[in-house]
Amino acid sequence: MATEQNLPRIYLIRHGETEWSQLGKHTGTTDLPLLPRGETDARNVRPRLEKIEFSHVFCSPRQRARQTCQLAGLGDRAVIEPDLAEWDYGDYEGLTSTEILAARPTWIIYRDGCPGGESAEQITARADRLCARLARLSGNVAVFSHGHFLRILTTRWVNWPIENAQNFLLSTASISVLAFNHNTRNRPVIALWNETQQA
Repeated sequence: MATEQNLPRIYLIRHGETEWSQLGKHTGTTDLPLLPRGETDARNVRPRLEKIEFSHVFCSPRQRARQTCQLAGLGDRAVIEPDLAEWDYGDYEGLTSTEILAARPTWIIYRDGCPGGESAEQITARADRLCARLARLSGNVAVFSHGHFLRILTTRWVNWPIENAQNFLLSTASISVLAFNHNTRNRPVIALWNETQQA
């Protein structure tokens, strides 16, 4: 249990590039591996994390996140966390935003959700549940997950509505950090966002 003197610092790591992330296709439940470039980028995450002592490591069940975690050097410590899975896109699985907007011009995923998949309310509840769990931990925590879900987790960490997530870009194999300002639990902050610089 975290105390006010030892509150968690949450490192968010998005998985490396896959065929569908390269093409801009919505990849929720489809379990794709990393591309060779994605593997290289995941390996480049390792020197950026290896000097940090992690008290906990959590990973999405999808193989692209698990591969990234392994190549980043933390796979042997990772606990699979189902709540870290990407948004279930339902009928929009495998489609690009351009394709979806051609049929539904006013669609915003963070407001409208996905037919046949998760609603905005459902994924908000999932992110809130995970934020509450992470906030109770102590020390540095590594979290390996996905583009949409990590943006949602971030907005909920700072108590924003998830529609604000549309204002964040998040690259593959990037590192972001959630923390508390002035070591005070009622001041959650985004301490780092979308860091992709290679060591």
